[in-house]
Amino acid sequence: MRSFATDVGDYAVIERQQISCLFEALTKMGFQIIGPTVSEEAIVYDVITSIDDLPIGYTDEQHEGYYRLRRRDDKALFGFTVGPHSWKRFLHPPMLRLWHARRAKDGTDFQILPEPQEIPRRAFVGVRSCDLHAILIQDRVFLGDTYTDPLYQERRNTSCIIAIQCGQAGGTCFCASMQTGPRVTSDFDLALTELLTPQRHYFVVEIGTTLGAELLQAIPHAKANEHDIQQSYAMSERASQQMGKQMETADIKDLLYRNLEHPRWEQVASRCLTCGNCTMVCPTCFCTTVEDTTDLTGTQAEHWQKWDSCFTQDFSYLHGGSVRSSPTSRYRQWMTHKLATWIDQFGTSGCVGCGRCITWCPVGIDITEEVRAIRESEQSVKEEDTQEL
Repeated sequence: MRSFATDVGDYAVIERQQISCLFEALTKMGFQIIGPTVSEEAIVYDVITSIDDLPIGYTDEQHEGYYRLRRRDDKALFGFTVGPHSWKRFLHPPMLRLWHARRAKDGTDFQILPEPQEIPRRAFVGVRSCDLHAILIQDRVFLGDTYTDPLYQERRNTSCIIAIQCGQAGGTCFCASMQTGPRVTSDFDLALTELLTPQRHYFVVEIGTTLGAELLQAIPHAKANEHDIQQSYAMSERASQQMGKQMETADIKDLLYRNLEHPRWEQVASRCLTCGNCTMVCPTCFCTTVEDTTDLTGTQAEHWQKWDSCFTQDFSYLHGGSVRSSPTSRYRQWMTHKLATWIDQFGTSGCVGCGRCITWCPVGIDITEEVRAIRESEQSVKEEDTQEL
């Protein structure tokens, strides 16, 4: 497991033009830089090489089943929330060949060949608090038990985290109620707060590790004063007050366990397309399947790991049939796993409040509304029982 220093925590200030020096320092250290960029009318995470690749002057508008890019009236580098991608795709790839084999020319033997795994050192630039919590949740899944995923472990241990403090909340964000944001508080190398005034565009930088301190030394900077630090925290507080959604999490595990046969499951299933979009954009979902392929000659075989979704019928296929054959059972499985059984498995919720599942659901199903509906109906029943007494 990757370790982080706990005795750093100093603050500095760098000007907007010095962000280019950060990119140069990361490149000199041998990191491949992954960050936000505009592609196909969305802000996605991809390989970037300079500050010009960032979504300068862009923001996003998000609602249930709705995402649009909009132009800002300034030149903010990180003036948006989150898009369809999460950092999961770089730590837990959507497709991964685990091994391949070749038959000998005389057809008598198969040889399993070593799988070359070229894992670059990667710097993740622009990691939001919700996504950082999602990475920590996947750390618990892949690294926190007796059995670890060695490929995930290597990707994780060679990564650098450059976090960005949220300056605004999106229409589907609810990280504040999940206690996963909007402010990054730990497990980063550097955390940046972007501040814009009519006179100045600059960043307050918090050092999280010795690697972060080493990076900062390669960038022209000044020591932050109390006003700078207060502005950084004030911006996070404003973002917290702007949350477009909220979820009441008190007793949520037992609430869902008590209501496995609630009629609300049928109601939401009547809208659900079982497309699996929510699981694909979710930064914590980790389910996979495996697929074996051969060439037409039968001399080569490959074994692939691919992302899968509990919304597909084949996912729960056992002994001639699907265990969860109805949309009702599949939606209930996803939501109760995310918010209830995940807690039993891993000691934490599987939801970080990023809102992606709401934004990218084609029919705009809102997980916070589904929880609220079940909770309110249970409270109504209790009130009716009280009145009868």
